[in-house]
Amino acid sequence: MKKLILTFSGASIGLVILIFFVFSRFNDARLHIVICDVGQGDAIFIRTASQTDILIDGGPDKKVLDCLSRHMPFWDRTLDLVIMTHPDADHSTGLVDVVKRYKVNSFYTEEVPGRTQIFKLLETVLAEQKLSAKFLYTGDKFNDQNGFSMITLWPSTEAIESVDQNSTNLRLNELSVIVLVSYGDFRALLTGDAGSAVMDQIAGQAGSINILKVPHHGSKTGMSDEFLNLTDPEIAVISVGTKNRYGHPSPFSLGLLEKHRIKVLRTDLDGEIEIISDGLRYSVKAEK
Repeated sequence: MKKLILTFSGASIGLVILIFFVFSRFNDARLHIVICDVGQGDAIFIRTASQTDILIDGGPDKKVLDCLSRHMPFWDRTLDLVIMTHPDADHSTGLVDVVKRYKVNSFYTEEVPGRTQIFKLLETVLAEQKLSAKFLYTGDKFNDQNGFSMITLWPSTEAIESVDQNSTNLRLNELSVIVLVSYGDFRALLTGDAGSAVMDQIAGQAGSINILKVPHHGSKTGMSDEFLNLTDPEIAVISVGTKNRYGHPSPFSLGLLEKHRIKVLRTDLDGEIEIISDGLRYSVKAEK
């Protein structure tokens, strides 16, 4: 009996230590931005210093769930905010499983709906969870009590109103939600699949940034000299699949980033990429 009691006590102490370790790891009073390695697609997880959990896009399949499980405590099954930048399958498919697996408090996207089967399935799953999508426009802002800010730079209401939503040739990439994340002196620009015309338009609002999530997986149509001159990022992160059929990232985009002496990280080469900031400084960890 005495041995049993000692064994039980030891197990209890071990469990307490484990819980303390996990709690400390996920509550370090710093901002974490994780560019999940989901192949040819986008999924970005953000955990603020106040433990607000945000997911931007869900990638092309269930891989996003692995990313979330690595960066959220095992007891935390709630996402405070989910944003779908636009309804293309490589950004939205994984959100079906996310909404089924996690409690989502708020779901936001751009106003023009998708027409694919996966988008219709996502709408069904949202309805089952009694969630309705809200729309984001330029100027919409999220804050928390520790100084985290996320402001929507695109799409503008004028851009949405100018779209013929009955058209069979909707260019959903150009309506991607673009957000600027700020925490103290740290700034990151998250760009969906927007093209260079949009990026040039919002560059002045964005101003100088530390981290750029490169638009549209490094497509040749995503950036310009003007945009990079105005935003002057220190690090560019490209979310892209290995040997994808689109040829992303394009030699043009890589050359442009090299010309501006911007350090490049890629999920196809570097795996999952995590940026951590205390509001003054930041560090970057790559999986590979």
